[in-house]
Amino acid sequence: MGLRRRRRLYSSSVSPLVLFGVVLIVLCSSFVNGNSNSTQIPITPINHDLYHTRGALLEEIESLVHRHPSKLSMETFSTQNKGYHAETTVVTYCRNKKDCDDRSKLKILLSFGQHGRELITTELALRILSILSEEEFLSSAYPLNLNNTLDRLVIKVVPMENVNGRKLVEAGDLCERRNGRGVDLNRNWSVDWGKKEKDYDPYEENPGSAPFSEPETQIMRKICASFEPHVWVNVHSGMEALFMPYDHKNTTPEGLPSQRMRLMLEKLNRFQLNDRCLVGSGGGSVGYLAHGTATDYMYDIARVPMSFTFEIYGDSTASSKDCFKMFNPTDITTFNRVLNDWSAAFFTLFSLGGVQIEELHPNATGSGFEKWVSIDDYLNGYLMERKSRYGKKMEVLELGMQEIRTYFRLFLLSSVLLMFMFCSRISKSGRQIVSAMSL
Repeated sequence: MGLRRRRRLYSSSVSPLVLFGVVLIVLCSSFVNGNSNSTQIPITPINHDLYHTRGALLEEIESLVHRHPSKLSMETFSTQNKGYHAETTVVTYCRNKKDCDDRSKLKILLSFGQHGRELITTELALRILSILSEEEFLSSAYPLNLNNTLDRLVIKVVPMENVNGRKLVEAGDLCERRNGRGVDLNRNWSVDWGKKEKDYDPYEENPGSAPFSEPETQIMRKICASFEPHVWVNVHSGMEALFMPYDHKNTTPEGLPSQRMRLMLEKLNRFQLNDRCLVGSGGGSVGYLAHGTATDYMYDIARVPMSFTFEIYGDSTASSKDCFKMFNPTDITTFNRVLNDWSAAFFTLFSLGGVQIEELHPNATGSGFEKWVSIDDYLNGYLMERKSRYGKKMEVLELGMQEIRTYFRLFLLSSVLLMFMFCSRISKSGRQIVSAMSL
């Protein structure tokens, strides 16, 4: 009865056309709202039952180091650029600290958490350090003699390279991969820096104002230069893959070392990871080219003979907006499987890496790898780091490169000739003195 009363009221005060329009708007609004609610993608939050906060993870690692001072040590590097400050914690493992400077040791540098949203990588860093300290253990199925392997290693672990980016993720920006001022740290290195593909996304791939403009990459470069590793692994998530250089082109390096690297990755994939992973160059396998990456720098400029990028997990069914689920396991079963499988893979890498290095360079770990950088590489790096000073006038810089190289070579040649002439004069003077004395 109330319904009929309302109809009479509307018919006496509103025209039928207006009434029809109002009803249509209400129906459309309810349909749109209902449809958007039904298709709204749920966003998976961080599972704090599985994952540490950044502070808790670093505190646990610090406690681990304090409990095992004979094997582990820790230091913190910090720097800033234009008011932006960053700190990086580095943990060094050496089973017997007295032998840490032994040139026969295989030196391994591992970096985790370069992208803030990839929380599972930092949990793997903690698991590996726990196994190295012998507070946790690999499965009984692990086929290698772990004690003999660890006696020959010095390992530096960066458990969370991008602390400032991780802060943003924990504050709610679950898709953030960049650092605290919006730069992708894996595009901020000098090899092929700044090149943009057709599908370039500034939110995802901002390379910064210049190579090494970011404190985090400056710190990592410093660590590499002082440590001179034989093996480098940059650990990410988003898929399952074992990548070797190159990222900025769809080819791998030529020669026997590259073949050995690929063979080692294929063994890891087959025996530890059940052939789940893509194997090959990052640029040729992942579906897009990446410029200014850490692994390409480590291989081409730092001359690290075995340089890799490992992708340890990815959920291809997750929405691109549901970043925590896309990049991190959300249930305890998958979480433990990922950590167990990849821990075993890393310790297999430690063993195989030593064998490969000795086969390629029999005297390598005894005398240290040659770290010579060509004049061209040096000048390219020097000039690229100063690109930002010249803005758009890069053509002047490019045109001057060849002249600078030429002058530098001429300078070296003239220095050698002058030294030769100087030594010749000394030699002649010496002979005259000797002749005079004999008389």
